[in-house]
Amino acid sequence: MDLRLTSQQEKLRQEFSEFFSQVMKEAPPYCEPGLWAWYTDEVYPFHRKVARMLGERGWLSLPWPKAYGGQEHTQIEQMLFNEARGYWGAPGVDNFGVGMIAPTLLEYGTEEQKREFLPPIAKGEVMWCQGWSEPNVGSDLASLTTSAVEDGDDYIINGRKIWNSGAHRVEWMFMVARTDPNLPRHRGISYFLVNMKSPGVTVRGLRDMGGFHMFNEVTFDRVRVPKGNMLGEKNRGWYVTLATMNFERSGVWKFAEIRHAIEELVHYCRETRYSGGTLADDPRVRHQLAQLLMETEAGRSLAYRIAWLQWKGQLAAAEASASKVYGTELAQRVAYAGCSVMGMYGQLKRGSKYAPLLGKFERLYQSCLGYNIAAGTSEIQRNIIAIRGLNLPRL
Repeated sequence: MDLRLTSQQEKLRQEFSEFFSQVMKEAPPYCEPGLWAWYTDEVYPFHRKVARMLGERGWLSLPWPKAYGGQEHTQIEQMLFNEARGYWGAPGVDNFGVGMIAPTLLEYGTEEQKREFLPPIAKGEVMWCQGWSEPNVGSDLASLTTSAVEDGDDYIINGRKIWNSGAHRVEWMFMVARTDPNLPRHRGISYFLVNMKSPGVTVRGLRDMGGFHMFNEVTFDRVRVPKGNMLGEKNRGWYVTLATMNFERSGVWKFAEIRHAIEELVHYCRETRYSGGTLADDPRVRHQLAQLLMETEAGRSLAYRIAWLQWKGQLAAAEASASKVYGTELAQRVAYAGCSVMGMYGQLKRGSKYAPLLGKFERLYQSCLGYNIAAGTSEIQRNIIAIRGLNLPRL
């Protein structure tokens, strides 16, 4: 693997970084990385504004064919964009739309579906959410009970989905439902694209332990979905879902985001007085921060390799799962380290004038446990690594 960039790629990386550094100067308070864009009414409009700015530049669809609003760049340019955005903690990218359903449409969509759904995503005009998990099902997606029954030119969907991030904000959902209950559970599942304004769709907000409204429960009561909104073949939605999950797990943005958080923590330690000096004078603190930065660089190299493999046409499922597990656990170590270094001040929430870094690490601490579950549990990721990467037998 050659990590050197071409002069054009280096120029593009600089352009991405300069754009995000400038746009974040206009960001509202508490505009932070991750899924925060849905948290507050103050941040979400800024998220949509930046999305339109990115769409105008063609940066939401860098590797897509030009016929659907893309720029026909490689996965390397896409990775450089994701890295810059992650470092600056910038909004504007719909992770579900741009990162998941768009590449799935390019792989499995009909020509009509591509032309209908991809251009609005490329322009930053339409946002998406995910409808997979269900109450009492957990990570065993094949146990889903939401049904889709044919009725003329439509399917009628009944059931419930949960942990639907941003469902109260967005226009569309990609979801899976059972179309044949008589087939084995991994079969008989189909993949649908659902307009969130459809009659019978009800969204109920769920607040997390930090008091934020990001998650939702979505109920489908005789929701009609046109047959043309089925993605892939009937009863073969499981395989489309697997492809979507691989697209979700292969980004470099997390390690760039982590690096920026560590740099903020380093600055805090240099400025904060402690025992006649600064926190940065404590060799234990310096060692801990240096260790975290080294681990971040290791994760960045892993993510670069995944982009390189994808550029070569490989799916890199095991490598993507390894990156996801490593990034999850590294983000947790960084959150714990930040709160530990800050001591009791690290427990202060945003809004307190004494909260270091506007309470950022307190929020990271509160949310980081969920990283083990979001986008596929760490246990599932390790199974993928074992089976697809190491060719170990299934038990």
